Amino acid sequence: MEFPEGLLYTSQHQWLRMDPDSTVVIGITDFAQDELGDIVYVDLPRVGDSVAKDMPFGELESTKTSSEVYAPCSGEILEVNSELDGAPDRMNSDPYGQGWVMRVRPSDPLEFKSLLDSSTYRRSIEG
Repeated sequence: MEFPEGLLYTSQHQWLRMDPDSTVVIGITDFAQDELGDIVYVDLPRVGDSVAKDMPFGELESTKTSSEVYAPCSGEILEVNSELDGAPDRMNSDPYGQGWVMRVRPSDPLEFKSLLDSSTYRRSIEG
């Protein structure tokens, strides 16, 4: 199981990477994809929509179950990973790379203070 340093995590198993242009990239964690099993469908949000911290913004369907995906921060959706439409399994094979879900312009960077660093997230999973 991977817990890359430099990312922030939620207890709902999403990750967030801050980019130099003050936007963030969001996806699901390795733990989440492992628990879900083979992901077969991703309901992506729309560019231009707003997301609110801890609120659902989409849904994943796997061979085991379906699950909502929650926003780790509030903001405007700038880009979605449209590659997931034809290849949702990228979330399984590369959750921190090609399996990213969306890029957001955060509206309140203070929300990041409630997110977990890699070691804290790892302990929450293994604990």
